[in-house]
Amino acid sequence: MNIQERIAQAEDSLRSVFARVDSMEEIGTRRVLAAFQEHQVAYRHFAPTTGYGYDDVGRDNLERIYAALFGTEAAIVRPQIVSGTHAISLCLFGLTLPGDHVLSATGTPYDTLEDIIGWNEEKTPVGSLKEMGVTYSQVELRGGKIDVDAVDSAITPRTRLVIAQRSRGYAWRPSLMPEDFKDLAEMLHQKHPGVRLMVDNCYGEFVCEKEPSHYGADVCVGSLIKNPGGGLAPTGGYIAGAADAITRIAYRLTAPGIGLEVGSYAASYQPFYQGLFMAPHTVAQAIKTACLTARVFESLGMTTTPPADEPRADIIQAIQMRTPERLVAFCQGIQMASPIDSMALPEPWDMPGYNDQVVMAAGTFVSGASVELSADAPMREPFTAYMQGGLTYAHGRIALARALERMVEVGALSMS
Repeated sequence: MNIQERIAQAEDSLRSVFARVDSMEEIGTRRVLAAFQEHQVAYRHFAPTTGYGYDDVGRDNLERIYAALFGTEAAIVRPQIVSGTHAISLCLFGLTLPGDHVLSATGTPYDTLEDIIGWNEEKTPVGSLKEMGVTYSQVELRGGKIDVDAVDSAITPRTRLVIAQRSRGYAWRPSLMPEDFKDLAEMLHQKHPGVRLMVDNCYGEFVCEKEPSHYGADVCVGSLIKNPGGGLAPTGGYIAGAADAITRIAYRLTAPGIGLEVGSYAASYQPFYQGLFMAPHTVAQAIKTACLTARVFESLGMTTTPPADEPRADIIQAIQMRTPERLVAFCQGIQMASPIDSMALPEPWDMPGYNDQVVMAAGTFVSGASVELSADAPMREPFTAYMQGGLTYAHGRIALARALERMVEVGALSMS
């Protein structure tokens, strides 16, 4: 069976899965459309601002829309937030004070947070929570779910913030559904009312009908060059949550006493609004690409998570490639099928913020945009590729074929 035949066979087997994805896309589109109409989005909201940005109606209305979509009291949606990691860092520093304790309910967070939190006992990173006297500990998942009892037991009188990561990151574990945070949130609110729950929601927006904030999370955090930017937002991040939490976080974004009142953007806000409107559709395209990729690699005898027909909590598809040659060839094939920088062949390198060398394919219109088709991986066993995104399913299908061809070309994969 050749590559195209294998892809066509996998595609045919996924009709019911794709129908489920289409249904979720419509639900998400209805949510966004209702929020736009409720807040009367007009051309004036696209206008740029300069200087301090006082009374920026485009910025302020966009934040009200995010708060409505996430079911929260307030939100921060700013181009000045440079990444999801930056948004999380703002929350960590905004919601803790020296002497406080931060507890992770989902094991070790994503690699880029190590220097922010400082969980490595052998070093104290400059500017980290650890340097300013905030301690950290973590509770592992149990059977792929949050161990609420263990979190309850790990909370101390100094605990002020429980953090949780919805996506798998670079870990071989299930991503979490929004409702998976319900019991944790209820336990914290009932037994530890002074402790907030912050959820790293990156890669999860619009994959399901609701978000973790609808199930009690005090704060949800994400990047606009992932799901909610719809492939159009050129930069930025969001933080949605309780009003008092957002106030404290906003004081770290700008300055105490200033908060959300300032922050100009000299370009148009149109990409942020239009990207948000496109987000449910773009996410659906990415999920279909992920499902197809999973099914094809399952047919080749490889282990994937989630499996092709399993309900999804995020847009990430993990595939155990098992050899470094196969992993690098896969990422190279994705890059070769990209609309931007297709001539570049990614190789493993020492990427800032990561402990292992990382190979990364990202031929994207917006630099580093994870909602566009990309693939990356740390160079460590079992050499798992993490693929995400896809502005169109057609491109995802084409890129999958090219990745398989590249793996065959270098002798890393046999299609027989």
